[in-house]
Amino acid sequence: MSEHGTPLNGTMLQGFSWNLPPDGQHWRRLAQLAPRLAEENFTSVWMPPAYKGAQGYEDVGYGVYDLWDLGEFDQRGSVATKYGTREEYQNAINALREAGLNVLADIVLNHRLGADGTQRVMATEVARDNRNYALDKPRPIVAYTRYDFPGRAGALDDFTWDYHRFKAVDYDLAHKREGVFLLEGKHWDDDVDHENGNFDYLMGADVDLSDEQVYAQLVKWGTWYLNETGVDGVRLDAIKHMSRSFYLRWLADMRAATGRELFCVGEYWLADVNALKGYLGEEKAMSLFDVPLHFKFFHASHDGNRIDFQHILSGSLVEADPVHAVTFVDNHDTQPNQALESTVAAWFKPVAYSLILLREAGYPCVFFADLYGLPNDRIPAVAELPLLLEIRRRFAFGRQTDWFDEPDLVAWVRDGDVQHEMSGCVVVLSSRDGMEEPVEKTLSLGAHHAGEQWCCVLGENHGLVEVDDEGRVTFVVGKAMLSVFLPIDAARSLDNIPINI
Repeated sequence: MSEHGTPLNGTMLQGFSWNLPPDGQHWRRLAQLAPRLAEENFTSVWMPPAYKGAQGYEDVGYGVYDLWDLGEFDQRGSVATKYGTREEYQNAINALREAGLNVLADIVLNHRLGADGTQRVMATEVARDNRNYALDKPRPIVAYTRYDFPGRAGALDDFTWDYHRFKAVDYDLAHKREGVFLLEGKHWDDDVDHENGNFDYLMGADVDLSDEQVYAQLVKWGTWYLNETGVDGVRLDAIKHMSRSFYLRWLADMRAATGRELFCVGEYWLADVNALKGYLGEEKAMSLFDVPLHFKFFHASHDGNRIDFQHILSGSLVEADPVHAVTFVDNHDTQPNQALESTVAAWFKPVAYSLILLREAGYPCVFFADLYGLPNDRIPAVAELPLLLEIRRRFAFGRQTDWFDEPDLVAWVRDGDVQHEMSGCVVVLSSRDGMEEPVEKTLSLGAHHAGEQWCCVLGENHGLVEVDDEGRVTFVVGKAMLSVFLPIDAARSLDNIPINI
């Protein structure tokens, strides 16, 4: 099954949020949800990091301590991770795959936290806002760089991480000083983002990806992990801080070692589409999350009636490279109280989801919190999501025609196809004030739709409209910002809303 899934309208679920309760039950929850997710047309589930983090059972998974501990060893205060045990993790993967879903594992290779010991090492402190500028001469520091994994005691793997395998740290215990300390003999990789002069360093003990022993260890671990768990693909964390050449090499080795396509999506957190295109390069070894589009949604949701729908997709990855764009509205990093907080306002989310779910380009990713509503995250469920997902699954097929011809009133038509009964839909987005007169949009659906009756299934229902002999029809949207129209027979067949026409 193609992960981009154009014929099947594939849809990814980000199967977690930041503030899930640390109850060790999430793997079980995902296993139980598997049949329902398949029915809702999800084709893949991105699961959270499965390995032991520095905070043990309270760690979301991005503070990596031990990649080899999937909730099996008594380390960092617990055997289980925040989400459960290794056995429960494997059961969840199996349940999702048995339901026909692909599973994406979250891969975090950039850094380590929660060291088992310290080491004395020479280092140079560099400026936080310009990592190429040394603040002082090299001097001895005491760094958290020793990882022995005593709870695992050599099981599965006996590689020891010490200061030779890292390039920088953020704390000097000897002087009780925070900062960015480049270890002696190390250098920043050039093929990373150039924010702060060079954004190789992110946090904790920064893994030296140019060290051949480190590379061999990460290949050994990746081969074991992918073959042991049977996951179908990966989500790569924080790639703007990691050498592009490392991932080109590592992914090729992982695909060779597993003999599988291994769909891959990377997180390059920057709103500049040119930076994303540059990272993809000619090789296009992975897809990328469409961060520029997320920020278009975020800013639009705070612009009120000044929204420019005509250019809402301009500067996005899905516009520039639709095949390699994974579109999303929000995720665990954008939610309230996160370092990258940029939460799309709740009132705008149905519009944003229509733009990623009901259009033909891109591979949309739905956020767990938006689907189910999570009080711990202060995120309500998007009430319209089940309907939008059903329309995507059943009707959003065929040729797409855009009418992005006015800043405050745009539309697109999906023609439908012969493979999907009653398929086809029309979406209209409006920021026009309809107080004095009705807001209308006249579109051409094509002569093959002549004589059909259509109705609004999301937005203001102004009754049936009929397509004329030339295939033209005028849709009335009133004050609704989002309106979705279907042929009347399709509307009456919907599971998620009552249609009384």
